[in-house]
Amino acid sequence: MQQGSIANVIKAGLDKYEEMDKIQGLSVEKKTLAVQKEIEDAEGMEMPMLERNLVILSTSATIGVLLGLFGTVLGMIRAFAGLAHAGAPDAAQLATGISEALVNTALGIATSMLAVVFYNYFTTRIDRIIYTAAEASQTILRTFSITHTEKLNN
Repeated sequence: MQQGSIANVIKAGLDKYEEMDKIQGLSVEKKTLAVQKEIEDAEGMEMPMLERNLVILSTSATIGVLLGLFGTVLGMIRAFAGLAHAGAPDAAQLATGISEALVNTALGIATSMLAVVFYNYFTTRIDRIIYTAAEASQTILRTFSITHTEKLNN
């Protein structure tokens, strides 16, 4: 069952916290490092899951521009072909080719803009998730360290 990235990181940290809490004979620093390593490993496992579809958006942004440019070139080829075959400039054929080129350019740019906006939106959300998980992880580590240092002092 998928519980969410933050929950998975916190669960891994708390499970290791509980395990280290039961172990006798290790220093607080070693126990804290073990909890920290477990949290970092869990974060490392979650990152690819969070970023798995971003490549689609970045590729869409690039391909959108390239397809728009390709359509522009095809439209201009059609416009100049109309000039070459008619002998005299055919305004309708020229306008059709230029119109096709501009429509393709506009669609390519619009596609890229949407892909970039969504890419940035999801990247920002991922950054927020990572930050929240890091905050929670630091709280777990501080609590573990303080609790176990107090136990040693008592």
